[in-house]
Amino acid sequence: MLSVLKFTHLAAAIVWMGGMAFLLGALRPSLGALPPPQRLELVALALRRFFAMVWVAIGVLAASGAALFLSAPGAPAGWRAMAAIGLVMFAVFAHLFFAPYRRLRRAVAAQDWPAAGAQMKTIPRLAMVNFVLGWIAIAAVHLA
Repeated sequence: MLSVLKFTHLAAAIVWMGGMAFLLGALRPSLGALPPPQRLELVALALRRFFAMVWVAIGVLAASGAALFLSAPGAPAGWRAMAAIGLVMFAVFAHLFFAPYRRLRRAVAAQDWPAAGAQMKTIPRLAMVNFVLGWIAIAAVHLA
C-alpha cells in the first residue's frame, strides 16, 4: 500500500511539474509567432485544460501526502519540508487561478487584448515561482 501511495503522489507531482515545464519552456516561448488575439486565446484554452489537471493533481497530492504522513509517524524532515512547500504552492496556484487567470479568461472573452496581455505578465511569473518551489520540494525530500 505504501508503494502505491508514493507512486500516486509522484505521478501527481509529475503532472503538475511537467505541465509547468511545458508551459514555461515550450509553449510560452513559441507564442510570439502568433498575433496577440490568437496567442491569448490559445493560452487561455491551454491553461483551462492544464489547470483542470492541476486541480486533480492537488487533490491527489493532498490525499496521498496525508496518507503517507499517517503511515510514517515521525516523518522525516524532508517530508515535512515538502509538505510545507506544497502548501505554499497550493496557495500560489489558487491565487493564480482565482485572480490573474480569471481576469485573463474574462478579457479574452471580451476580446480586450491589452487587458489579457497584462495578465500574461503575471501568470508566467507565478508559474515560475511554483516551478522553482516544486524543485526545492523535490530536493528537500531526496537530499534530506
